[in-house]
Amino acid sequence: MKTFKVLSYNIHRAIGIDRKFAPERIIKIIQTLDADVVLLQEVDEGVPRSNELNLAQVLADNCGYEHHALGHNVTLKQGRYGNATLSRFPIIKQSNIDLSIEDKKKRGCQHTTIQISESKTDFQFLEVFNLHLGLSAKERQKQAGKLFKSPEFTALDINQPCIIGGDFNDWRSMLRALLIIGKDFLCATDRTSLRGNEVAMKTFPSFAPRGGLDRIYYRGKLHCTHVSSTKMRLARVASDHLPVVATFVINRDD
Repeated sequence: MKTFKVLSYNIHRAIGIDRKFAPERIIKIIQTLDADVVLLQEVDEGVPRSNELNLAQVLADNCGYEHHALGHNVTLKQGRYGNATLSRFPIIKQSNIDLSIEDKKKRGCQHTTIQISESKTDFQFLEVFNLHLGLSAKERQKQAGKLFKSPEFTALDINQPCIIGGDFNDWRSMLRALLIIGKDFLCATDRTSLRGNEVAMKTFPSFAPRGGLDRIYYRGKLHCTHVSSTKMRLARVASDHLPVVATFVINRDD
């Protein structure tokens, strides 16, 4: 068996709710949560508001991740931004799936294949989809359809270890049935309420969470053994979202 942790975090370009650009706060949070694979949304590259830095590179270097990939979704007058994946394991391939709908804001899903090694001769591959969906329910449904029709997704065997994580903007959990019933995923970030129904962990806004926008779904030979957010005071100001982190086990004997 192989155990690993996955973190999903909309870092809001490292600009906190106090409007300060402070990547050192994001670095501290990522270091503390100590995940093996980190899915980030709203990551700038070459944008003046973030000192024209390549934030994916800065975070990877300072947090000790040897491998990282950046997928650009939005091009600005100067610079671009999108989703980034940081990994302690080799990223074998990567692509960016365009999820933009008509005249809506540009959105995307970064796909990476990550090699989780158990020995020099025995490898396990994890398929990771890191996304940031739109603000309207109809838009999100169409974006989910584009993802599921993409070559990156349709090529996967249902038993292949697979994670879809990120900022779903899914306030009312309208995509849950599509993912769980339609595509055989489980949701690591769901909690069972006192009434017995599933509710999402609340992550937005960070200073007083009301909505479960940040989620991690999984399928294949994966078991989720633990999931949490963080009680760090720093996380309530560093971004307008809280991070979520889940621990998984890959079992080859499933």
